[in-house]
Amino acid sequence: MITALKPLTLIIVTLLLTSCANSPTGRNQFLLISPEAAILESETAYLQTVGALDDEGKLATDPEIMGRVGRVTGRLVTIAEQDFPNSRSWQWSVAIIDDPETVNAWCMAGGRMALYTGLISQLELTDDELAQIMGHEISHALANHTAERMSRAMATTIGVVAVGVAADNSATAMAGAALLANVALELPNSRVAETEADSIGMELATRAGYDPEAAVTLWQKMGSLSETRPPEFFSTHPAPENRQATLQQQIPSMLALNPNRTKAQITEIEIVR
Repeated sequence: MITALKPLTLIIVTLLLTSCANSPTGRNQFLLISPEAAILESETAYLQTVGALDDEGKLATDPEIMGRVGRVTGRLVTIAEQDFPNSRSWQWSVAIIDDPETVNAWCMAGGRMALYTGLISQLELTDDELAQIMGHEISHALANHTAERMSRAMATTIGVVAVGVAADNSATAMAGAALLANVALELPNSRVAETEADSIGMELATRAGYDPEAAVTLWQKMGSLSETRPPEFFSTHPAPENRQATLQQQIPSMLALNPNRTKAQITEIEIVR
């Protein structure tokens, strides 16, 4: 059995040694899935998700909210494309989901986004706060966090296979391997990814002409809402207790980037309907 395991072990080690990249902050990333592959997979998933929402009549058609989201996000995209030239070929789009009970937003690889109306209505977001939300989500895509999450899932699968072979396909061993892989690979990286998205998103929003202090007021509102009902946003966006303090410390350096709050030009993006 040890002899049979050696080739698989060699493959795993080779992947671990040859699948590293750097995030925009200089952090080492473990990527088994290329950013390009993540974009292709995300496109399929996004179209399926949006198609189902359209069939259910859940895509918002209010011209006021569509225009507002388009303006704010379009300015952020202008800055994103300046800093990340590869994103100029992305199919930037936002699906506004008419769900006043859900407080959530997300962005897949390749710039395909979704925003729930509950995020705006329940938090009574200003444009500055909306820019922080969308900047944060865009930053996940720019930093290849989708590819990173997909790579962690692949690594989990590889680990399960390896342990299954070593334990003669023991179900217990395979379950244990999956648990260990999730703990080792997912939890620490997800927290780091959130911190990266906070920082990159704050800079995008500031340079696009929005108030960086809104990053703090946004999380104050999130905290107040969570006292009565935890927002869906927290399920995918962990909020450590020091998040507001960390953002507060960054405000002076952010203000220096655009002291006059000069608004960026608006890049036209697709509002899915």
